[in-house]
Amino acid sequence: MNITDIITLVGAIATFLFGMSTMTDGLEKLSSGRLESILERLTSNVVKGVLLGALVTGLIQSSAATTVMCVGFVNAGIMRLEQTVGIIMGANIGTTVTAQLLRLGDLSSDNLFLAMLNPSVLGPLLAAIGVVFYMFIRGGKKRIIGQIILGLGLLFIGMKTMEGAVSGLQELPEFQALFSAFSNPLLGILVGAAVTALLQSSSASMGILQAVSSTGLVYFNTAIPLIMGQNIGTCVTAILSSIGASRNAKRTAMIHLLFNVIGTAFFLAVLYIGNAFFAFPFWDNVMDMGSIANLHLGFNIGCTLLLLPFHKVLVKIVERLVPGDTGAPEFNLLDERFLSSPSVALEQARSAVISMGEKAREDLRLAVELLTDYEEKKLERLNENEATIDKLENTLDSYLVKLTDRALTDPESALVSELLHTLTNFERIGDYAVNVSEIATTLHQREIAFSDVARKEVDALTTAVEATLDITLECYEKRDHELALHVEPLEEVVDLMEEVLKNRHVERLKTGACTIELGTQFLELTINLERISDHCSNVAMLIVRQTTPTSQHLPDTHAYLKYLHAGGDHDFDTLFANYRTQYFGPIEKEEDLTQIPVS
Repeated sequence: MNITDIITLVGAIATFLFGMSTMTDGLEKLSSGRLESILERLTSNVVKGVLLGALVTGLIQSSAATTVMCVGFVNAGIMRLEQTVGIIMGANIGTTVTAQLLRLGDLSSDNLFLAMLNPSVLGPLLAAIGVVFYMFIRGGKKRIIGQIILGLGLLFIGMKTMEGAVSGLQELPEFQALFSAFSNPLLGILVGAAVTALLQSSSASMGILQAVSSTGLVYFNTAIPLIMGQNIGTCVTAILSSIGASRNAKRTAMIHLLFNVIGTAFFLAVLYIGNAFFAFPFWDNVMDMGSIANLHLGFNIGCTLLLLPFHKVLVKIVERLVPGDTGAPEFNLLDERFLSSPSVALEQARSAVISMGEKAREDLRLAVELLTDYEEKKLERLNENEATIDKLENTLDSYLVKLTDRALTDPESALVSELLHTLTNFERIGDYAVNVSEIATTLHQREIAFSDVARKEVDALTTAVEATLDITLECYEKRDHELALHVEPLEEVVDLMEEVLKNRHVERLKTGACTIELGTQFLELTINLERISDHCSNVAMLIVRQTTPTSQHLPDTHAYLKYLHAGGDHDFDTLFANYRTQYFGPIEKEEDLTQIPVS
């Protein structure tokens, strides 16, 4: 083996690994979070967990990614520890799909169809098709499909190049001695684990082993320890991802490790003790790509069948190994482990933004209650919410910026922009709710109160604003286009009410029916409430624009709102009239308000 062969081998491994990474990234993008949402909604049925874990891993071609998702879901409090056991077992089975694909390298036939399936032909063909899709065909999904096909093609090309590069190794006594040494089970397991931990992929290390099998130097007694070690090595990714996570997240990573270590120890004892007594005839059989793929599949299915009945015992063991309180989980929706799967990270970020909106709504409710029923506990709760909203805003900003460094699809990039705008609006709503609470505090401390008429006006305005925020949150959470169209007409009613009430109060000030002190607080209150409805309008318009079919041209937001307010839309006018009657009607025709004495 000369320097040219070594360079070829290094290039072949690089091509193989790049192909696997390209294919896996494409598969994750194509799933668009749908596979992850299946895992999220998983029941406690462990058998279903095994099937789903195998399905998800088989489709995204990464057991490490599936396990890291489980660690993240547990850390975020979305899944329980018990739910992850079946998924992890299934992930080990799903990761064998790559090896089964690569066994096509053993195909040799005069049949044209079978000859086309040989990687030496199929690889370049898939790579060419993938390049055409990826570079010359427009459209998000078609481009992603091209990426997957290109990755698979590069995988086969790298595999065949590796086979050619290592073919000369079979004549080297040193290489023969090296593989003979791997028949030592402990050394074989250590080497398999180390290579897999380095590559961060058991599928990649399995592919390299399959390529080396073309030398004819891979026997059953050397392949089995290496395969066992590869299963243990793939646990490193999940273990690293659990650093700094909650106790249950650490336990999830530990379940993955424990499952593979126990399975390895059991089958290692069975095979080596059995061979010592019965001298298995297959012990010294030469392994080809197909037999290595089958051995990998059989080992992982065997481990699952062995430990599946004891899944609850596994949970108890890891709870002993990682002691601590198993009460309420440490919620962390913005877990950085999700960044490797942008669709999951975006869904978590969206949940966090919705949480901000819900806390802002609670703050508004508390602030309105403080105006008539002042309690320190309510104010304390409001301030706690505001601190949480501010912290969420900072964390989300940082999280979404990190997410933009990933390869995002156009819809994912649009969602990042939408989330950044929405969280800003929800944070401002929270700020205005705090302003309302400060007005309530001022009224309480100075022992002053609005007149009955002013109180009635405030009640009508706060009811309208609270309704606006309720509709906004609902339309945002459901991404409901029709519901979002209700926000702007209601916001316009709030604008009208604020303007009319302000003018009325100015008249009361002129006639002396209201004091300057109360008048200032009243005007500040109406301004803050109106601004809350403005931010509701901003959020609703984001949903309107995002959910409007591309076939329907929508002008820029400013022009669109101007068009609505000018009477250009009959539905808008109808909704405005209905909401005006509902919220402004009861106080619209109040008479002789300037004569009402100050309370």
